[in-house]
Amino acid sequence: MEPIMKAFMNIPTTCISDCMNGLNNMDPAIKPLEEGYKMAGRALTVKIPVGDNLVLLKAIREAKSGDVLVIDTKGNQYRAIAGDFIIGMAQTLGAHAFVVDGVIRDIVDIKKLNFPVFARGAAVASSAKVGAGEINVSISCGGTAVNPGDIIVGDANGVVVIPQALEQEILEKALAKMKKDEKREKEVSGNVEAIKKYIDDMLTK
Repeated sequence: MEPIMKAFMNIPTTCISDCMNGLNNMDPAIKPLEEGYKMAGRALTVKIPVGDNLVLLKAIREAKSGDVLVIDTKGNQYRAIAGDFIIGMAQTLGAHAFVVDGVIRDIVDIKKLNFPVFARGAAVASSAKVGAGEINVSISCGGTAVNPGDIIVGDANGVVVIPQALEQEILEKALAKMKKDEKREKEVSGNVEAIKKYIDDMLTK
């Protein structure tokens, strides 16, 4: 894993989001199947029509170790883009996580894989394999622009997208904010007088 990914793995998405003014967050409906899932990796983007997942197999075959598969299925929630078999293949070939603006299926078996999957939920119907679609192109996922190579960070709160051109700047800001938040927590929480002073300071700004 790249050093920058290791750094982002230790920063909450809430903190990263604040450093980008909340402008690069995916739709809150896209959530991890398990609250404990945490991921950070580079986007391998997948653009496919509703109900067709053949190009997803191509993306899985071409994914580099640590890539996050980010799939634009237009938010469709009737046909699942993948089940445990396809997601298991992605895991085996080295993908780091799976983010889909749509739904998956076989969620009980997917959870057994202990592989970070972020989706809108689950559905019963499968997708066909027609073959339309593209990989490594600009997409929209959860209402947010994603370009190949952007850093994708996800945790229990949701998913944020960090543009590749800004990744170092955002990392520095996020680390500084996290340090500031930790200092505030230490000084204020549990201290009655400090809490009152903090609230008074906020109200008089």
